[in-house]
Amino acid sequence: QVQLVESGGKLVQAGGSLRLSCAASGHTFSNYVMGWFRQAPGKEREFVAAVSWSARTTYHADSMKGRFTISRDNAKNTMYLQMNDLKPEDTAVYYCAAKFGFRRYSDYSQYDSWGQGTQVTVSS
Repeated sequence: QVQLVESGGKLVQAGGSLRLSCAASGHTFSNYVMGWFRQAPGKEREFVAAVSWSARTTYHADSMKGRFTISRDNAKNTMYLQMNDLKPEDTAVYYCAAKFGFRRYSDYSQYDSWGQGTQVTVSS
């Protein structure tokens, strides 16, 4: 399995921006489909976005389209999530995850490797 470490989460005011990073190690990063999920207290883990191994294909949850953008740099073994116009309801722990194949990319149970999460808090 690939090892994943998220960073970039912090406290930000509503309307602000953040860029989260997910650094991978241990296996060939470009072999994996990568995804971002988030989990707020008392809620289920929620799909945010996914990106294919080549970065040519991306999917974003409908509620985040136009505000969040997933990307990856295979040369740096790193995935990113650019988050703009943040809202208090975006407050959650954000996790990056890796899997083989693009099927069921929004289903968290299909992912094999997970990071420890990074906290994003948006104040109103």
